[in-house]
Amino acid sequence: MTRAWLCFADGTRYEGVSYGASGTALGEAVFTTGLTGYQEVLTDPSYCGQLVTMTATQIGNTGCNAEDAESTDGLPKVAGFIVRDASAVAANWRATETLGAYLTRHGVVAIAGVDTREITRHIRHTGAQNAAIGTGNADELVDRARAAPSMEGADLVGRVTPSAPYTWTESSREWLALHGVPGAPPREAIPERHVVVIDLGIKRNILRSLVDYGCRVTAVPATTTASEILALDPDGIFISNGPGDPAAVTATIATLRELLGKRPTFGICLGHQLLALAAGARTFKLKFGHRGTNQPVRDLATGRVEITTQNHGFCVDLESLGGRARSTHVHLNDGTSEGLVIDDADAFSVQYHPESAAGPHDSLYLFQRFVERIDKQRGFA
Repeated sequence: MTRAWLCFADGTRYEGVSYGASGTALGEAVFTTGLTGYQEVLTDPSYCGQLVTMTATQIGNTGCNAEDAESTDGLPKVAGFIVRDASAVAANWRATETLGAYLTRHGVVAIAGVDTREITRHIRHTGAQNAAIGTGNADELVDRARAAPSMEGADLVGRVTPSAPYTWTESSREWLALHGVPGAPPREAIPERHVVVIDLGIKRNILRSLVDYGCRVTAVPATTTASEILALDPDGIFISNGPGDPAAVTATIATLRELLGKRPTFGICLGHQLLALAAGARTFKLKFGHRGTNQPVRDLATGRVEITTQNHGFCVDLESLGGRARSTHVHLNDGTSEGLVIDDADAFSVQYHPESAAGPHDSLYLFQRFVERIDKQRGFA
């Protein structure tokens, strides 16, 4: 085994062993509290530009396969990967390779054998910061981490948005049946709604969920203009998750300002933040963000608590919402923004990932809420 280092910009360093591809990885070091779903983490475009620490102790024991990728191109999106105990074997009937082989094949630099609990405490104490993973000189890795660009002000959407529009037709039922997994949900047979998705780095299971709820999906790049979107004659508009600083995604914010009120609109994660910015609010960077499959959120209208899947480092400033948008959901750990509605524009959004891949399914009802808004406007409700 080859010695490797995880070095933070503040000079803190951890010694471990090289895992996955050789080389050096640079990015913002963050942690996720999910106990399962490491392949979904690796391929979630919202993690673009980040070195992800898994807080679960053993990672890789169920291996990897080609079907569980969340990115639409099927490729990993993390900048690097940090684990405590990397399983050398894959014990699952769906596995086609080990995690180590998967990381190597896709060129993902990783480190194993480090105390991820201590690393998580360090990030919680000091805040998310740039770091480097590599097998070279630790002092040089610290210097490279310090020289890396900050996540604040970074528009990373261009790295993960598609280059051209595309259609999506696969539902969860079809995916589960294709791969022999039991428990397929019913697919609606009622009036098909045409939904245009602004793809800022969407996950496959979000697209499948839209199809599950009776939507015909056309996805477009982040650079698509408001007039081009309206020319597609959508019944509804969906704004996806994605990476980076929302305030830096200025072109999409301008597009949303033009679209507000034109069609029922639903945004998630980065889409939630961009919708708030389009309505005149502000965003700010959280100390270490919310990432994992066990984030508690309260619905302010019902008092109901949902356990949600989240992946974000920026947040909407609730005090900046003003009179147009109002808060609908808050995070129970810190009281930060988790949902809003703009009544005069028939638009709403949540900070979390309602498709929950991986994670609990407490929030799937939000897709139903979206299609009900569409049906009401079309006269079907």
